[in-house]
Formats: sequence, C-alpha cells, structure tokens
Amino acid sequence: MSEDLRNIVLGVVAAGVSAYLGWAFRTHLWRRRLRRKRAFFGLPGNSECLLVVNRDSDADGAVHRFDVFALLELSALIKDCGARAQILRHDIAQLGFGERTEFCVGGPFSNRRTAAHLGSLLPGVRIDTEAATGPERAAFRVGTERYELEAGSTEYVLLARLTKGEGGRPVFLFCGQRAITNQAATRYLARHHERLARKHGSDSFVLLLKVVNTQAYGPDVVELVADVTRAAQTPVAAGEPDPAPAP
Repeated sequence: MSEDLRNIVLGVVAAGVSAYLGWAFRTHLWRRRLRRKRAFFGLPGNSECLLVVNRDSDADGAVHRFDVFALLELSALIKDCGARAQILRHDIAQLGFGERTEFCVGGPFSNRRTAAHLGSLLPGVRIDTEAATGPERAAFRVGTERYELEAGSTEYVLLARLTKGEGGRPVFLFCGQRAITNQAATRYLARHHERLARKHGSDSFVLLLKVVNTQAYGPDVVELVADVTRAAQTPVAAGEPDPAPAP
C-alpha cells in the first residue's frame, strides 16, 4: 500500500470514528434529557396519563378554543415522552390521585376536578367563583395576597405540580382566571420545564404567573410573579379578612 493510499484510509477511518463518537455523545445527551423529562412529568415510556378538560362557562358543554390550544400544547409534551393520553371531562373524572400523571386544565368555575384539587391540596388558595362582575370576579387569594382580574390587561394563572406520597405520579394544574391564561401556563411549562425540573426536582411547586396584555399579545407574554408554594399549601385561618389587592 502506498503512503498516499494509507493516508487516505487513515483519514476515512478517523472521520468515521469522529462521526460515531459525535453521534454517541449526542445520543447520550438526548437520552439523558428524555429521562429527566419523563421523571419530571411522571411519564415513563408507553405509560398512560389523564387530560382532564373543562367546559366553557359561557357555552353548555363546549370547550373554549384557548383550552383546546392548551390541550394541544400538552399533547406535544406527552408525545415527546413516548406516553399516551386519555381525555376525560371534568365532571366524570372520578379517579384516585397519584396512579397516573394528570393534567388538569381550567379554574374551579369550569372544572370540578380543579376545585377538588384546590380544596384538598392547596387550602391556602381561594378563588371567587360567585361574583359575575366587578373586581371580585375570578379574583385569586393566595395566602395574604389578593390578585384581581383586569380582562385583556393583567390576568393571573396558577401553574402547579402536586404530588402526594413518595412514588406517586404528579398532578399538573393550569388554573387561570380566563381560558387564554390556561394556554399561557401550558406554554410556559413547555418552554421552561427543564429549568423547573432542575430547581424543584420531584417536589411539589405552585407558581403564580401574570399574563400581560392578552388583547395585543395573546398568551405569549408571561411573567413569573412568585413561587407561592408555601402560602398555597398553608390553610387560611377562619374569619381572616380578605387582603387588599396586590399592586
């Protein structure tokens, strides 16, 4: 074999080895990210989860289009984990907690399942479901803070990952003052789940998000107001007066 031919063969072999090592490294990183993603969402490969859908409060039995968009956002996450989703209406989802990962979309005024989770898991959260108009409509009370709805301008949504007992699958809540804020919360989760997994691991968390100027920006401009996990999990003392609205 001539020296030139030997150099060509060695170059081809070196290129092949480099390509293989690069592919192996990228595959290792991809598998590690997938394992972390599956662990955070509680979605092992080929597992099944629940998508609990609400109804549009202004239409009998219908699902608001923004909530449909939220379900599509979640479906993409579930598919990426190699899992399957079972869709259930909120009023027939009479199931236990922790056996399967659950994604629950909508506030307590349109989703009974959310109302049940708030009552049993987040006793520090109060949401006004009675007032039809005025600043009280859909107002959030979290601990000692109050957050009022300014439709189209400033709107709030709770994004929560809740677990109960070691080894149980999580429940994700997307509890917004309006349907568009539910979509904003699912989009926020899709964009930031890696950072949230690094910060919180397998622990429960409750984040209060503010959706800014939905009239102009839709569900895209979202600000993290605070991590309200402790306040949301601490029961409110009986007879405690309503706090003033947060600035």
